[in-house]
Amino acid sequence: MKFEKLRDRISIRISRPIVILGGMLLIIGFIIVKLFSVMVIQNQDYLTAADVNRTKTISVQTQRGIIYDRNGTILATNTASYNVTIIPAYLPSDQGAIQEIYRQLSSLIGVPVNNGQINDATVRSFTACQTDLGITEIVYIADSLAPYSPVRIKCNVDEKTAMIIQAKVHDWLGTGVEIQPVRDYPTGELTAAVIGFLGPIPASQEKYYADLGFEPGRDKVGYAGVENYLDETLRGTNGTRVVEVDAAGLVLRDLEPPVDPIPGNNLVLTIDTRLQAAAEAALIGEINTLNTQLGTIKSSSGVVIAINPKTGQILAMVSYPSYENNRMARVIPAYYYNQLEQDPGTPLFNRAVSAELPPGSVYKMATAIGALNEGVVTPEKQIFDPGKITILQKFSPNDPGTPRDFVCYNRNGHGNLDFFHGVAYSCDVYFYKLGGGYENEVPNGGLGILREDEYSKALGYGQATGIELPGEASGLVPDPTWKRINLGENWSTGDTYIATIGQGYVLATPLQILMSFATIANDGKYVKPTLVKEILDSEGNVVEEPQPQVLWDITKDPMISVFDENNQPTGEKKTVQPWVLSDLQQGLRMVVTIGTAQAEFQGATYQSAGKTGTAEYCDDLAKAKNLCVPENWPSHAWYVGYAPYDNPEIAVIAFVYNGSEGATVAGPVVRNVLDAYFELKAIDSGQNQP
Repeated sequence: MKFEKLRDRISIRISRPIVILGGMLLIIGFIIVKLFSVMVIQNQDYLTAADVNRTKTISVQTQRGIIYDRNGTILATNTASYNVTIIPAYLPSDQGAIQEIYRQLSSLIGVPVNNGQINDATVRSFTACQTDLGITEIVYIADSLAPYSPVRIKCNVDEKTAMIIQAKVHDWLGTGVEIQPVRDYPTGELTAAVIGFLGPIPASQEKYYADLGFEPGRDKVGYAGVENYLDETLRGTNGTRVVEVDAAGLVLRDLEPPVDPIPGNNLVLTIDTRLQAAAEAALIGEINTLNTQLGTIKSSSGVVIAINPKTGQILAMVSYPSYENNRMARVIPAYYYNQLEQDPGTPLFNRAVSAELPPGSVYKMATAIGALNEGVVTPEKQIFDPGKITILQKFSPNDPGTPRDFVCYNRNGHGNLDFFHGVAYSCDVYFYKLGGGYENEVPNGGLGILREDEYSKALGYGQATGIELPGEASGLVPDPTWKRINLGENWSTGDTYIATIGQGYVLATPLQILMSFATIANDGKYVKPTLVKEILDSEGNVVEEPQPQVLWDITKDPMISVFDENNQPTGEKKTVQPWVLSDLQQGLRMVVTIGTAQAEFQGATYQSAGKTGTAEYCDDLAKAKNLCVPENWPSHAWYVGYAPYDNPEIAVIAFVYNGSEGATVAGPVVRNVLDAYFELKAIDSGQNQP
């Protein structure tokens, strides 16, 4: 028994060292295998990771291009914004000294020394210059993330404050002033609808811009106007520095030669700021006069656009009400943006290119050209206007029809009218008969909706113009197919009559309407509208000088479909005969000399032509105010004019929302703009010099 116990003790004493030795061998083996894996098998991966950790690519911000008007007036430029920063690693080692810097800095810039508790949520949501935290908390977060990188304590301080801080950087160790370029818009609200504004890179596009070398959270992109549409031209290219950093993020040296940023190109727009100011003043003045006379706010919005018909250059573009884009130059204040968004006047909405409106009588030009060109009527043929006609409205050939009255704005009628006087007096009944036919006076259904659509499209309706602005609308040139698809109804004869005078389903933007008249004034040549006069590099050299683009000539380019006796397209195309445009131009001249705009243009020192328009409407605003009374709807005011009549240099359109009479409300706006244009021309040529 004693022998067995002794044997067991000896066995235990021997086995313990063996187990311990075995365990040690296993551990050593594991370490050797792991070291072999790290140093041999995964060596390249770890070297690459280490290289990435010590290498940092820094984006060097570029300068955005400057925007000028045609005379060199600056519309958008870059100015310095001063941000107060602290580099945590460079602060003094003594906490008392740090707190003293914080206190002095706080009294200067208005950011509290301490304000709030730090937790994980606070760190995750932290954004410099957009936080309620105090200096201590901001620096604490920055020190834990990147101690050698400057963190912004306050942004957009004034220059005097920035200079004071800059003078104290040797006493206030770790503090500094960061100079950041921001956009400045010297003409502000006057040109905001054209210029637009900048904003931060949207989250949905961060990868796209990051791949181009831009930094989300720092760099900005265009949000509206030409700042948006021509962003690629203006924004330039950021530079880069590839540097070596230590574990704390301190830059040690450049690893590659730095790549300098490439500034964006500068833009010279076709806008004349002086004419823009005159157009805005004329529009606002007429709206205020209208409201004062009526003792109520009848109208609060409108549009004025001026163009050179021969070159397509936009000379002025006013969308009223507008907004102050300078208030969005540094940051977009949420309260201001929400205020603009909720404003019923929709100041962020560029009505000149985005508003789809009933054009009313200014649309009659499509009917006028079509009726003459198709032989529906001759210029001399007399058509009688009794003030009202009654037609049978049918929705199908077998429909017995129901009577429907169509009245002229002159309920007493204009009597017998030829083509020229029909245009001059803008007689509704005259154009009803041309568009839809009337008994034996204008047989075979007149021009008809399908042929009318062809001529309206030839004048540019129903399609975007391609101007360098975002959000351009296409308008609407309705036809039977459109109505069946969108409204589930057949086209009626009444639809044709009402479309003839630009009512019913017809919609157009102010720019589209202006382009139709520019085409007529330019003898049938449709020249693409543009806002760009020149593109310059950062040194002022001309990179591109766009030339006028004649997209089509309705007198030479066959683009109007030919229809057979069954009103079916034959596949052939035709042009507009030049004499048709000549006769229409004569009628538009008579609008000013004896017609609906005679009073507004008396005494003008130039010869002009034009067309009044009064367009009934019933939109959501009118419905909310209970204005949509059957047979007495509210109406918009339109006027389009060009001058000189025999050699047009400028065409102008004015639109006044709920302005009622085109002649008496919109007409004076165009008159004032034309007056200003010729006065400025005389000044520029030295004719007014003593």
